[in-house]
Amino acid sequence: MERLGVGIGWRPEIADAVERLDGLDWVEVVAENVCPGHLPESLVRLRERGVRVVPHGVSLGLGGADRPDPAKLAALGERAVGLGAPLVTEHIAFVRTSSPLLEAGHLLPVPRTRDALAVLCENVRIAQDALPVPLALENIAALVSWPGEELTEGQFLTELVERTGVRLLIDVANLHTNRVNRGEDPAAVLDAVPLEALAYVHVAGGVERDGVWHDTHAHPVPPVVLDVLARLRERVDPPGVLLERDDDFPPEAELAAEVARIRAVVDAGGPPGTVRQRVVLREEPPTPAGEAARTRLALGQAALLSALVAGTPVPEGFDRRRVGVQARALAAKRASVVAKVAPELPAILGGPAAYRTAFLGYARGRPMTAGYRRDALDFAEHLLVRDLPADPAARRRLTAWWRERAGARPRGRVARWARALVGRTR
Repeated sequence: MERLGVGIGWRPEIADAVERLDGLDWVEVVAENVCPGHLPESLVRLRERGVRVVPHGVSLGLGGADRPDPAKLAALGERAVGLGAPLVTEHIAFVRTSSPLLEAGHLLPVPRTRDALAVLCENVRIAQDALPVPLALENIAALVSWPGEELTEGQFLTELVERTGVRLLIDVANLHTNRVNRGEDPAAVLDAVPLEALAYVHVAGGVERDGVWHDTHAHPVPPVVLDVLARLRERVDPPGVLLERDDDFPPEAELAAEVARIRAVVDAGGPPGTVRQRVVLREEPPTPAGEAARTRLALGQAALLSALVAGTPVPEGFDRRRVGVQARALAAKRASVVAKVAPELPAILGGPAAYRTAFLGYARGRPMTAGYRRDALDFAEHLLVRDLPADPAARRRLTAWWRERAGARPRGRVARWARALVGRTR
């Protein structure tokens, strides 16, 4: 694996600070947030300096029951080529279901069962065939555990690598998250997974509330996560290590200090420990997952996602309290992301608090079925058909905002109501 060094997740809010970081080796970008032909000037300058850029996807849902979307694969591959990236990365997660059509807006855990593993491996091979560069997959953080799991995390990841040759992106913050939330020992996972397949490492901060660890990427990296990084470093010299920070960005000096602390852990690791014999791909031809396995997985994932975002009963065997915590976290994230992609909405609705109250009321029982931008339009439409907001001036502003962005819409009752209201509020 090509050595990357120590890097940071590039975000527009900290672009200037990232450019000024001493000794920066590489950056990672959220693949869905960049367009190869129209890169931000900051990324262009970093590339001109020789800083490597790796696209990190969040929307493929390779752990879902459906086969990967060819258009999403093509877009990810286009970003890899446009950025000159040595690899692309994604997650071992599901993010949507097709029956019913639901979007989580978040990375959700895959059950560690034989069915789910077979589906995941087939999806990974489809992705590998479509992508122009190697693929690495990240272990995710989770609040809930699936009932009836058949494999440990280490067994699941090892079989995935042996069957597909995919590389691993190990997130040590997620290992700590799963220690708190699911009782999984990070050391046991590190002892079991094929570290010779390691592509690079993520490090991030979070916070514990009421016995639940939230992987926020909005808090400083705590010592306990750095300790997991140190334990990994004792076992292997990672090709790359990267700090993720997605929100509540600190002053530039604090950001630089966090990168320095991570570099110090990596540099202090000494010679890597003994790594097991290099993983060997299984020689037998891959066995298709089979439609029965996909159907069983689809039913389970739809039941869980529906409980999380549509208020249906929690499936048997799941921890109801944890599912409730996850559901509230998903709703809060959805409100926050919509406010980011449509920052005019909080201003129109009277401020962040009024916006959040209105959005959470809308989201209750109205799951997201497309992306966040579509969700913002649907939220505005939901308010307008109810003659909201109550203030006529605010309603006119919301109407103008909706009209400017809605564009062509399929004919339907809600669209007709909205068009009628547009006429009334001119």
